[in-house]
Amino acid sequence: MKVSCVWAMGLALIGTGAYAARAAALDAPQKVHHARTTEPHLSEAHRTVHGTTRTTAHGTAARRTTSSTRTERTRATSARSGAHIRRTSIRRRHVSYERFTASSILAGAVGAGDITTGEDPVVRQAAIDALGDVNGTAVVIDPSNGRILAMVNQKLALSPGAEPCSTIKLTVALAALSEGLVTRDTMVKLDGFRMNMTQAIAHSNNLYFEELGRELGFERVRHYATEFGLGELAGYNIPDEQLGEYPDEPIPASEGGVGRMCSFGQGVSLTPLQLGALVAAIANGGTLYYLQHPTTPGEIAGFQPRIKRTLNIAKYIPELEDGMAGAVEYGTARRLRINFQQFPVFGKTGTCSNDGTRLGWFASFSDSPQGSLVTVFLLEGGRAVFGPRAAELTGEFYKNLWDHDYFHARNQEANSDTPGAAPVGATQ
Repeated sequence: MKVSCVWAMGLALIGTGAYAARAAALDAPQKVHHARTTEPHLSEAHRTVHGTTRTTAHGTAARRTTSSTRTERTRATSARSGAHIRRTSIRRRHVSYERFTASSILAGAVGAGDITTGEDPVVRQAAIDALGDVNGTAVVIDPSNGRILAMVNQKLALSPGAEPCSTIKLTVALAALSEGLVTRDTMVKLDGFRMNMTQAIAHSNNLYFEELGRELGFERVRHYATEFGLGELAGYNIPDEQLGEYPDEPIPASEGGVGRMCSFGQGVSLTPLQLGALVAAIANGGTLYYLQHPTTPGEIAGFQPRIKRTLNIAKYIPELEDGMAGAVEYGTARRLRINFQQFPVFGKTGTCSNDGTRLGWFASFSDSPQGSLVTVFLLEGGRAVFGPRAAELTGEFYKNLWDHDYFHARNQEANSDTPGAAPVGATQ
């Protein structure tokens, strides 16, 4: 009887640990979840103090820690109770591993074959040094005018794109905010726990965004995604830029349907330039610029910003920023702070894999006294590649700029007049 009680207790507490792991859902594939209850999942819990949101997020982390501690105590109890229980527990904890065939190491020199005539040499070198020999691309954009300051490994940056992984959550969050479905403080009921948008973005919670996707429905999700620039060229006359894709129909329900599309972007093809243009619009208050990459003396001398359209997102950006700041401060992108802490960076990670290749995304914008920069790092390879690693390299990029006194020099240049934005087709 004593052994049976210990065994029952072990199962209960191990189950608690499993719930905590499920609640975290940090940029990791989840099983397709279709369960719906008759009780509404979206409940209002408005707070006026931003710090309250972050405290709640930390509280969730504390509960996960408590569950983990209890699980460890249960394992110790089981160990004292006998070898039979230990063997049974080991058999129940089966772990499967994905096989990767892609290389995480870049073949050839970093940036070989890139056209760099109109790029900022300091920014470009900082991105090259940050990437090192990692197989990936880095795109740096001035969000005030849409100019690409550096595009390292341009063949990948201008490719047809890749699954956006959890970076798709930015478009879904903006869609839900625009539709009035939630605010950043609305607690959404999920499978055994509740979470708000700030927590869900910071910790990249898949179940939260699956629920938002189902509540919005595919047509509304697609409407906002295309309005934000997905499925169309992001650049203005950039040679070799290829088009990403946003499908006309959701993926099959057997593969997760619209929920899966809104948590991992499955079925979507996103390019680094498309993601960069969107994040630039978030950084500048809603202006979606055509990205430009001048490569000739004439293009450089005659550069003028070109507005694609203005997005009606200005009042929702503060709602989004809390979660993007949380991602860097305490969430999935916190490895950025290993290398850089001098001023705020707001970002979103993404990790997923397909056909033996893992993708690691990190898109961000900075908030410095000298103005903002937008960065998109996309890494490809094997087990060493994931979103938090891309965030870490972004921190290395900012550190490189800081060490070269880039922001001080940029502040001195800011006194010169900046050309105004011109509509497409205007005379330069």
